[in-house]
Amino acid sequence: MWICPKCGRIFKRTNQGHYCGKAPESIDEYIELQILQARIYIIELRNIIQRYVPEVKERIAWSMPLFEKDKHSISLADCKKHISLYVDTKTIEMLNPQLSELEIKKNAIYIPYDKDLPIKTIENVIRQSFDTK
Repeated sequence: MWICPKCGRIFKRTNQGHYCGKAPESIDEYIELQILQARIYIIELRNIIQRYVPEVKERIAWSMPLFEKDKHSISLADCKKHISLYVDTKTIEMLNPQLSELEIKKNAIYIPYDKDLPIKTIENVIRQSFDTK
């Protein structure tokens, strides 16, 4: 068990990432709260999603950005060393060979800050996640 020294919330994992206090109300607010490197990645990911899925709806869910259209969605979260991009497991299974450069856990693709954003890979993930051609 770990207790956050700032907000007093109790977590199972030590130093678990979370928001102390009120969660952001918009994706723009979420972006403003992040470190510079995370902001750059989140803005670029958002732009790519909007480019491939122009009618995507944006909102905050579980204190992180969520992009959804019809029954499809992608969410993302800033972590200490990477951005976690949450997609359905079917997408990960279908694109697994292309994702070999990245770490994958269940339905999360970790995009590390110490490497360039893999634009082509991300575009393929978005196309597959939203079933666009």
